[in-house]
Amino acid sequence: MAQGFLALGDSYTIGEGIAADGRWPVQLAALLRAEGLDVGQPRIIATTGWTTDELDAGIDAAHAQAPIPADHALVSLLAGVNDQYRGLEPDGFRTRFAALLRRAAGFAGGDPARVLVLAIPDWGVTPFAFAQGRDRALVAAQIDAFNAICREEAARAGAHWVDIGPVSRARGAEPGMLADDGLHPSAALYTLWARLALPAARAILQGRSTP
Repeated sequence: MAQGFLALGDSYTIGEGIAADGRWPVQLAALLRAEGLDVGQPRIIATTGWTTDELDAGIDAAHAQAPIPADHALVSLLAGVNDQYRGLEPDGFRTRFAALLRRAAGFAGGDPARVLVLAIPDWGVTPFAFAQGRDRALVAAQIDAFNAICREEAARAGAHWVDIGPVSRARGAEPGMLADDGLHPSAALYTLWARLALPAARAILQGRSTP
């Protein structure tokens, strides 16, 4: 039986505006299988617009509908952009994110070393942000602050940190790297994310994971 992969998040995990096979967790699973690793299609619990609180509630709802096993070989967590977008405070975010990390580890047999935490991309570089007249420097500073929390909590928990931030900042304004809405990534940008996540995911599935 293929090893289980659970992906938790928001629009960046569900792949807003693109086909299902372009989502980064789906691409990551395909890359792992291409290397001969036996991993199944990811179960994705994510919805566009979800804050960390809403993701937590969404996990509860998904579990009530179809129980989430506690023995996944790999669990990913990418959350927080909507907390930043809605102006929620970093201190409260830290508490909520740490709680989500504990839940993620719980779905990986209680082992945080089987959890991948992805950085929040900087949506301030996108045409959507420019069209709204957003202060790019302010958005960047806030995203950096939230990512510092994510990175610190991942390290504290013993999870893996996958920093997709730099490539998303560098290339996130390119037309080919964007979905039609001018905000969310295209499958091409998600490919870059999946490749960045691949080394840690490979190590986890090969049983030699060290965050």
